[in-house]
Amino acid sequence: MKTAWVINGVLMAVLVLGLALGPRAMVAQAAFRLDHPDTAARTQAQVMTGAEAGYCNENLKSVLRNVLTKCGLIGGGRKGCQPKELRNAASIDDKEFNALFAPLAARGGLILFDAASSELDAGAKALLDKLWTDQRGASWFFVVARASPDGKAQDNERYSHERANSVLFYLQDRFKDPDIEKKVGLLWLGEEYAQLGTDFCDWTRSRPGVECHRESEFAGMSKREAAKAMAEQNKALNRSAVVSWIDCRL
Repeated sequence: MKTAWVINGVLMAVLVLGLALGPRAMVAQAAFRLDHPDTAARTQAQVMTGAEAGYCNENLKSVLRNVLTKCGLIGGGRKGCQPKELRNAASIDDKEFNALFAPLAARGGLILFDAASSELDAGAKALLDKLWTDQRGASWFFVVARASPDGKAQDNERYSHERANSVLFYLQDRFKDPDIEKKVGLLWLGEEYAQLGTDFCDWTRSRPGVECHRESEFAGMSKREAAKAMAEQNKALNRSAVVSWIDCRL
């Protein structure tokens, strides 16, 4: 008899906890819609099943399938890829990997971090809010985090991993989506693979005040000055996470 009471007590506790947490998630999402009515309305109007954008060519989809599968994003397991694993999964070089993301410039964003830091500032959080709620019909939200090539490679891999996690943890806390880990793909590249260059200056940055100039804009400088300025700019660009929904059927 005592055993039955214990079981009934446990079941009742689980039921009460479920009733408490379920409405909390719905309230959090409803609060965001109230605070951002234009974004919520636009997102609802744009949702469509099996959406696929024009940039979803077979080359891109092939690489994405390999990355999603080999990095554990499809089929369960751990949710991410380290630099060497990603290079093998993608089966393409640095420039080709970055080129795949070029069509997403108007869809995604660049979350910038301080040196040796993974903390999201107010601008980063605001940009993540905007991008996450603009899902439309997409299934995958990619977070591709990097580190600048100053300091030790081992430390930079850790920074990029922590930056990817910071984005995921913020989205989990902000939106209370129970399926969020099934939607977010985390890739952390350290300094070893696919460093960003000036071709990413067109992306929306979480810190608009951080200037980004293309190589041609350094033409008025001496070669030495231009090289130094570009190196500093690229360091700032690579203390970052590229984030975007991917509108491809995979």
